[in-house]
Amino acid sequence: MNPIRFVIIGYGHIGRRHAAMIDRNTETALVAVVDPKLPTEDLPCPHFSAWEEFLAAGIQADLAVIATPNGWHVTHALQALDAGLHVVVEKPMGLTGASVQALIHAAQTRQLALFPVMQNRYSPPAQWIKGVVEAGLLGDIYLVQLNCFWNRDARYYLPRGWHGDKQLDGGTLFTQFSHFLDTLYWLLGNIKNVQGRVYDFNHEHLTDFEDSGLFTFELERGGAGSLQFSTSVYDQNFESSITLLGSKGTVKLGGQYMETVSYCHIQDY
Repeated sequence: MNPIRFVIIGYGHIGRRHAAMIDRNTETALVAVVDPKLPTEDLPCPHFSAWEEFLAAGIQADLAVIATPNGWHVTHALQALDAGLHVVVEKPMGLTGASVQALIHAAQTRQLALFPVMQNRYSPPAQWIKGVVEAGLLGDIYLVQLNCFWNRDARYYLPRGWHGDKQLDGGTLFTQFSHFLDTLYWLLGNIKNVQGRVYDFNHEHLTDFEDSGLFTFELERGGAGSLQFSTSVYDQNFESSITLLGSKGTVKLGGQYMETVSYCHIQDY
């Protein structure tokens, strides 16, 4: 079989991560990179400064990876779909519900695949806790607590960078913690009756948005929960964790990226 041919749109830190993974897989090949900035390293494929240049070159591809700043994800994904390519789009898919729905509709209309990047679902602890919940081993879920406490300071929000810009970044829950919000929905479904407040403790001169927040909500399936998040943690990341309290047990994933089973106590388990 011929390899799946990828074009990467946006060749920054994350774009390079995708390129490395494509290179490591014998069933995939990188055929082009699209980015206005010239890469500092030699590329194994042609480089184009604009999407139109790539199209004009007539290079055949099967799938586009969208790794541009958040605010451009929907626009660039739609361009790729219009060209007949399947699309892998980095998180977040978009910065508004309406734009994401339009993107999904465009993919469905064209009968093309649209893959949002939520790789945390595939970690062994995430797969384990998903199985525990779906098997009903915790019984009725009473409470869920989601904590996301990281450091993002002037070392991250560089002058003239897109991080921290409201239109290109979107905010803390988009860029830093969307993976963990996805875990919440993936495990427990939709939420309702959301209440909360946001704060800007020490990012006033770094970002266009808040750095911290406290929220409470109810689960549509029954039970309630809370979310606390902050990028004002001193010096380094602290944790991202989710705790589930059920009628038959309690479990917690912790660590910086929810990569550890921190606690497990389940009836007859």
